[in-house]
Amino acid sequence: MPAAGFPFHGLRVEGLDRSDPRRALRAAGLAAAALPRARSLLRRIGADAVMGGGGYVAGPVGAAALTLRVPLVLTEADSHLGLTNRLLAPAARRVCLAFPLAGRDGGRYLVTGRPTVAQTVDRARARAEFGIAPQETVVTVFGGSLGSRSINTAALEAFAGAPFRVLHITGRRDYEELARRAPGGGYELLDYLPLDRFALALAAADLVVARAGGSVFELAAQGLPAVLVPYPHAAGDHQAANARWMSEAGAAVVIEDSELTPARLGGEVAALLADEHRLRAMASASAGLARPDAARAVAGELLRAAGR
Repeated sequence: MPAAGFPFHGLRVEGLDRSDPRRALRAAGLAAAALPRARSLLRRIGADAVMGGGGYVAGPVGAAALTLRVPLVLTEADSHLGLTNRLLAPAARRVCLAFPLAGRDGGRYLVTGRPTVAQTVDRARARAEFGIAPQETVVTVFGGSLGSRSINTAALEAFAGAPFRVLHITGRRDYEELARRAPGGGYELLDYLPLDRFALALAAADLVVARAGGSVFELAAQGLPAVLVPYPHAAGDHQAANARWMSEAGAAVVIEDSELTPARLGGEVAALLADEHRLRAMASASAGLARPDAARAVAGELLRAAGR
């Protein structure tokens, strides 16, 4: 089967900024110019199917597939359909959803979950990697690829001198500033972890404090209870919906970003760690949300669309 996916080499379409009409027009112009190039590329490689992951870059390729009658499979990683997927969905062969979405049901839509990197991580080995004893309680803190300033500053104050170990992944943006105020002791400040080390930091944890982006599926994959602070400016407010999904299942406590203070964060974490029964129930609920076969399910839909 020829390559199926995003044959969009060298083409760049800027995100649409509705507050700047000139940028919006330029983005529309780039998308229009990209369509014939995408058609040419799809013809040249002989694609049997195309998979779109949303975002403006995927729009011209998806549209090109439809004009060439190449089957199109869409994936939506967030708890709402983005603009590109909303426009392409009516003509797509299948739309694979990370979350159940109201009004998006029937044969065209399939809830597969969000694919995550398959990692089997031994908890004992993970703790040994960070020098953590088996009986120690560990809270892992992170805030996305860049880090979260509100979580970073609240956690540093809330957990200074805490009677548990902290693995705090700050992101590179805030690391130097926070390192000057790091409390030391059992508080380990890390600027960044590659994927394999990040998986270890999760596997070592008893509780996680984090944003509520796509990482919620990583937490579910490892059956981790969480305190989630959704980013308030996420597109479509999808982080609030992600956090609600975990909270309603009993897997997470949610703190709004506007309500996040060191005292509130410290209090919520202390209450959870003091209630072993509740923490175990949250961990079980988190594991129940996992979709370990998500990648296989999406791949299966793509292969079926290609007639394989």
